[in-house]
Amino acid sequence: MSAALTDSELRRFGRHLILPEFGLAAQQRLKAGSVLLIGLGGLGSPSSLYLAASGVGRIGLVDADVVEETNLQRQIVHGHAMLGHLKTESAAARMLDINPDLKIERHDVRLGLDNALDLISQYDVIVDGTDNFPTRYLVNDACVKLGKPNVYGGVLRFDGQLSVFDARYGPCYRCLFPEPPPIEFAPNCAEAGVLGVLPGVIGSLQATEVIKLLTGVGTSMIGRMLIYDGLDLSFTTIQIAKAADCPICSHASKDIELKETVMACSAPVGRTMASSVLQARQRAGDDLLVIDVRNPAEWLSGTISGAMGLPMPEITRALNQAGPPPLPKDRDLVLVCQSGMRSSAVIRSLVDAGYDSGRLYNLERGMAAWTGDVYPLDAKEPDLQRAGT
Repeated sequence: MSAALTDSELRRFGRHLILPEFGLAAQQRLKAGSVLLIGLGGLGSPSSLYLAASGVGRIGLVDADVVEETNLQRQIVHGHAMLGHLKTESAAARMLDINPDLKIERHDVRLGLDNALDLISQYDVIVDGTDNFPTRYLVNDACVKLGKPNVYGGVLRFDGQLSVFDARYGPCYRCLFPEPPPIEFAPNCAEAGVLGVLPGVIGSLQATEVIKLLTGVGTSMIGRMLIYDGLDLSFTTIQIAKAADCPICSHASKDIELKETVMACSAPVGRTMASSVLQARQRAGDDLLVIDVRNPAEWLSGTISGAMGLPMPEITRALNQAGPPPLPKDRDLVLVCQSGMRSSAVIRSLVDAGYDSGRLYNLERGMAAWTGDVYPLDAKEPDLQRAGT
């Protein structure tokens, strides 16, 4: 089904209409199509702008968050004037400024078990712009059950991923990742950081895939995943096979039941240490070494007095290379990050490399607990020298 274009739309989309592979028919299919954007953050921002500009006829926006100043480094659909406003309100205003003929439907809610099927069923193509695993798996499972294409994007630090999952013609997200990783191995952008332009690259590619799906132009990414490395500007495409034993798409759609995905911790390695215990041991002069595994930028907000700063990637890199161990093996080590997830992962890596788990401690609830308990912070950067062995 296609929709006729107005004179204004014929002028606005003229650069599409002169493309031999695109033309009037594809533009009409875009106008007749509908898209649901789930998440209006780093990925949803460029996707929303380009889909509005491209001529998609109806776009639904799902997000319950408000615009915060920390968003503006990468979420380009929002601006200072919209701080404190709902992201759906902010995005809708910008999108309508780009294309006043666009029909926007705001859903100021979080996607959950209670509304996923109802929301997703109303649109032709679903764009996953989420930033957490539980919602990502929910989007996938609902799309499989309803027979909807799921345009997936993921970003973290300098790396991005892109694919289209459509269980009718290829694999779904769970064919590749049946279950989420342990929570300590799944940092989000707030903890691990993200290069501001990275979501722009992946989000724009998501919009490209949506346009291809709605118009039938080109070859979609179904059965393939694009991996982008922003540091060396490399694009790698891998093939993804449909899993015969997939926990979701191997079943008939009528038998699929949506369930909450719980992020579990892997079996704990080492010990935990409460903030109060660490402070007491420091005051007693115990021979222990505090290792802050956060990124250097995070140290600027304060560190534990006497801590040695050694970011998680440096420890991992040193453990995988020949040479002296990155940390001493004859002292008690207290690993610290913002919440305890990254430090737990580092402890597991240290144990795998031969460290005594009995001498490794994870600061319970990390810096969030330390500062929350109003312990004094050292405003200086931590010692960047490696500890002697």
